[in-house]
Amino acid sequence: MSRFGNLDEAAPRRLPPVHLWNPPHCGVIDMRIARDGRWYYMGTTIDRPAMVKLFSGILRREPDDSYVLVTPVEKVGIRVDDAPFVAVELAVNGTGKEGRQLAFRTNLDDVVPLDGEHPLRVAEDPETGEPSPYILVRDRLEALISRPVYYELVALAEERAVAGGTELGVWSAGRFFPLGQIEQDAD
Repeated sequence: MSRFGNLDEAAPRRLPPVHLWNPPHCGVIDMRIARDGRWYYMGTTIDRPAMVKLFSGILRREPDDSYVLVTPVEKVGIRVDDAPFVAVELAVNGTGKEGRQLAFRTNLDDVVPLDGEHPLRVAEDPETGEPSPYILVRDRLEALISRPVYYELVALAEERAVAGGTELGVWSAGRFFPLGQIEQDAD
């Protein structure tokens, strides 16, 4: 049992079929999702969780990587600083390569299993080398994995030999998800 319920019983919330809607684009509104997951409208934080969940349910990432809020009759652009969601908690069920299932809870209480449909990716800042880990939540919408949760993930990591060295990663749902390469000392 995880800290936030049985992962096998965690049902995704029902969301509208935004992928089927193709209304006219009505411009851009002054709405922003900050890197920490907070939503802003005209510079003011949206403090009502139900309102944020409502907006997040009609959020879509366009083919050009822009973000829009979409309804059957209109579509408006919004700004997303990094990723629209933040993974704020990690749950671990089971053990071993085949038996372990990892899952993340987002800042909007969605439970996302780490599996083939919801892979992990780690982007590296080209200047600092600092990692930014993400998990796919749905339809090209990702959650940035918060630093404390990333440290929990790293604590579960195992080494695996690959061509040219060793990589560090985690097992979940019978798959290995790389976190990064381990640099080899030059002799």
